[in-house]
Amino acid sequence: MAIKLHRCSNQWVKLEGHPCWRVERALIDQGIEYERVPGPWRRGRRTRIKEATGQVSYPAIQFEDGTWYREPSKEMAARIREGRLLDR
Repeated sequence: MAIKLHRCSNQWVKLEGHPCWRVERALIDQGIEYERVPGPWRRGRRTRIKEATGQVSYPAIQFEDGTWYREPSKEMAARIREGRLLDR
């Protein structure tokens, strides 16, 4: 499974409360292979995320078939840890 994690460009931030790191850490802990796609810091420049999810917030996951998944990071991380990432 090849997925892309669209996240902020502050990849050095690895704090528990950081939304992007929360989801990335869940992917790592579950052994899910992914490609990190850092995006623009400014919300106004996040056109790709906006077009795909209707939101400008990070993180978002893009699946190999081109579909996207986005919800609050706590829910995303919980879903990943429960093994339900592909349940769409």
